[in-house]
Amino acid sequence: MMNTSDTRTPVRRGHLIDGRIVPGDEAETFERWNPASGVLIARYARGTRDDVDDAVAAARRAFDSGVWSDMDGMGRMRILTRLANLMTEHREELARLDADEGGKPLRVAMNDTGTAIALMEFAAGLASTDHGDIHTNLGTDFTGLLVREPIGVVGAIVPWNFPLLILCQKVAFALAAGCAVVVKPSEFTSGSALRLAELALDAGVPVGVFNVVTGEGETGQALAEHLDVDMITFTGSTATGRRVLEASKTNLKKTSLELGGKASQIVFADADLDAAVEGVVFGATHNQGECCVAGARLLVQSTIAEEFDRRLVERTRRLRVGGAEIDADYGAMIHERHLENVLQAVEHAREDGAVLLTGGTRLEDPAHAGGLFLSPTVLADVAPETDAFQKEIFGPVLTVTTFDTAEEAVQLANGVAYGLANTIWTSDLGRALTVMRRLRSGTVYVNTTIDGSPQLSFGGYKASGHGREMGRAGFEEFTQLKAVQIRTGDRSGTFGLRD
Repeated sequence: MMNTSDTRTPVRRGHLIDGRIVPGDEAETFERWNPASGVLIARYARGTRDDVDDAVAAARRAFDSGVWSDMDGMGRMRILTRLANLMTEHREELARLDADEGGKPLRVAMNDTGTAIALMEFAAGLASTDHGDIHTNLGTDFTGLLVREPIGVVGAIVPWNFPLLILCQKVAFALAAGCAVVVKPSEFTSGSALRLAELALDAGVPVGVFNVVTGEGETGQALAEHLDVDMITFTGSTATGRRVLEASKTNLKKTSLELGGKASQIVFADADLDAAVEGVVFGATHNQGECCVAGARLLVQSTIAEEFDRRLVERTRRLRVGGAEIDADYGAMIHERHLENVLQAVEHAREDGAVLLTGGTRLEDPAHAGGLFLSPTVLADVAPETDAFQKEIFGPVLTVTTFDTAEEAVQLANGVAYGLANTIWTSDLGRALTVMRRLRSGTVYVNTTIDGSPQLSFGGYKASGHGREMGRAGFEEFTQLKAVQIRTGDRSGTFGLRD
């Protein structure tokens, strides 16, 4: 059902290649409907291999010219700082693009945009502090230099759940390192990437350094396979990540893959239960549960399980669900097929013996008419061997499993293919530090969840991928090291060649 209260005319957007808008073939477009309202909001150019070739060629020319890659770090810092300031000026505009295309509340999208701005600000500072290393203890006539250089042309394939935020986790740091980029945003949420590229030009990022090609899976495939791309950074499902990795073998380009997750939230009996309940509910439902670090598996100590479940259900039922204009806790699912997949996963969990404590239904009342909304869902008695425990559902669905000892909790938390994040709720700092070291994940939250700072790295273990984003480690992903070995003094006879 279409929401007829939204009368905006859908926009038509082309690619941004080499500093100009490229409209693409008028007959080759795809549409984006707001999943919270059912309103058509945009038509985008469907990128072809020729479009990808043009964008990569523009990035290669810009990189090889040195107009950005050879600019001193302070120069790049000043330009990226101007870009962060422009993002701040246009914060609501950027947030509204993500809210409309992603179906999330504007309040949530504004928070995402604030984080994106902070990432750009932090990356700008790193541009001015980039340096190599010097070794002066190799002998009196031998000096070694380690020179850190930008890796080159970077292809960035960005998902739909946090379009601008994850884009800045990648592009802000790639630009700070001196790289040129070609971005392929999700076909569901392309607007903010194009707008950021326009703002980058306004800020002084040189023409050709920041390019965006919109399209679907074939467009991303062409970018991943491209022989003139030096690195691919990808965020998305583990299954798609494997295809990106396979495509990257064409020229053995570097890959950084941030893939799926199945994070646990471990609640010990000594935890602050009020805070833990709030955190567990937030961790499971933030961004509709469409979050790679969503705390989708609650592991609760058996001695408090009954009381905790009662509080959990009561708090979950008070959540407010709605679209961009509603001050809601979370919004709509990204598209109809995904909503159906999540509902099917809930039904399969019940068939496997899980007990539905609350939710598990599509919201179709008048307040949610035309939207793809799912009630917050809690499933108890979920066995570790079932799909509900093992596989990423990517919706506002929390599974509950009990444990007795810390050792059992660690085994349950680690007993999945993924290793992106885990959360520990306890008042015992010693226990938290002990358990933290045993958890096989790139991030561990303690008495908080889905938290962070631009200074801290982010990435996964196991099937959750490799490489790091954010922090200095995320910056260095977009660089490579060159060893320079310098001998001084009289070198005659050094190499032992015969006369």
